[in-house]
Amino acid sequence: MIGAGAAGYFSAITCAEMNAENEVFIIEKTGKTLQKVSISGGGRCNVTNACFEPKALSLNYPRGEKELKSAFSRFQPKDTMQWFEERGVPLKIEPDNRVFPQSNNSQSIINALERAAQRAGVQVLLNSSVVSIVKHQGHFEIKLSSNNSIIAHKIIVASGGSPKASGLDWLKELGHEIISPVPSLFTFNIKDEALRSLSGISMDPVQLKIVGTKIETVGSILITHWGFSGPAVLKSSAFAARILAEKTYCFELEIKWLSGKSEDALRQELMNLKAANPSRQMQTGLPFQLPKRLLNYLLYKSGIEENASWQEVSKEALNRFIVSLLYDRYWAEGKTTFKDEFVTSGGVARPDINFKTMESKKVKGLYFAGEVIDIDGVTGGFNFQAAWTTGFIAGSAAAAI
Repeated sequence: MIGAGAAGYFSAITCAEMNAENEVFIIEKTGKTLQKVSISGGGRCNVTNACFEPKALSLNYPRGEKELKSAFSRFQPKDTMQWFEERGVPLKIEPDNRVFPQSNNSQSIINALERAAQRAGVQVLLNSSVVSIVKHQGHFEIKLSSNNSIIAHKIIVASGGSPKASGLDWLKELGHEIISPVPSLFTFNIKDEALRSLSGISMDPVQLKIVGTKIETVGSILITHWGFSGPAVLKSSAFAARILAEKTYCFELEIKWLSGKSEDALRQELMNLKAANPSRQMQTGLPFQLPKRLLNYLLYKSGIEENASWQEVSKEALNRFIVSLLYDRYWAEGKTTFKDEFVTSGGVARPDINFKTMESKKVKGLYFAGEVIDIDGVTGGFNFQAAWTTGFIAGSAAAAI
């Protein structure tokens, strides 16, 4: 196994447990194992997502939906939860369907994986970078940066995402197509000082649209000191990852603060209020709820005084207010990624892999698992589930003699 992350450990454990005669090694280029597991979910480890229907589950993957739908029929979140609970890690499902250890500590997951690997006889080699893989008749020669070599009959590559395509040149040399990696799961930078003064405000749900594309998401949004974050933004960034990379992360964003509200219905409600309460302060009795600071900001954008009465609001100003509520636009310039939890869109092209076994179609005996493949999911435990699933399938297939 190449890579000591979630997919690498899971595939190694599976391979070793399914065939005790196998001698299984994990080769890791750094001095640490399971680094993303350690920091995931703010150190709590979002193990998976309690979405138990393969088709519905697969919809959370901008890249890999079709291939993972069948893979999830073999190993899905129920199986992941059972695997960890059988190994002494009680889990809990939170209201948003994210699954965490009851301990709220990622170390519980790390300990379970390390114990399982140790019991299965898996050996871990740290500080060992793979320089190249050479295929010989009946075996592979894995050349390391230390000038040492390892002879293996089968290899599972679970080396994770690479920020640059050149980091996967050693797989390209074996005949695989590499989809150039670009960032996924990032937040949007907005240069608007007035907006930044609203830092800390969240709204749920809002409807988010990347203007000029078909990308629309619904979910919660968080205003930060640099722009916008939250699940709706991260989901948009995932589905639009390649589009936004082409735009060099300069694009227009449209926010519908009142998700599910139609323009005609909203206009009629506001006009009725204006007619019935001309001397009443506009802010009181609105047919929706917004955080006060956000409401004042949208009134300001619409040219309406904070304490204005209905009779002081012109028809034009009211129309501007409706536009601010339903079609609020911002110009994004740049992104902010959480470098420790960096997720990429890109990697080994999916058509090069047989997803029934995760074996390469180019090189017999070579398998893939995890983020090294051109597969990525939205936030919420989906990327880990892809790692567990592909790791299980690859490990099972490689275990057979």
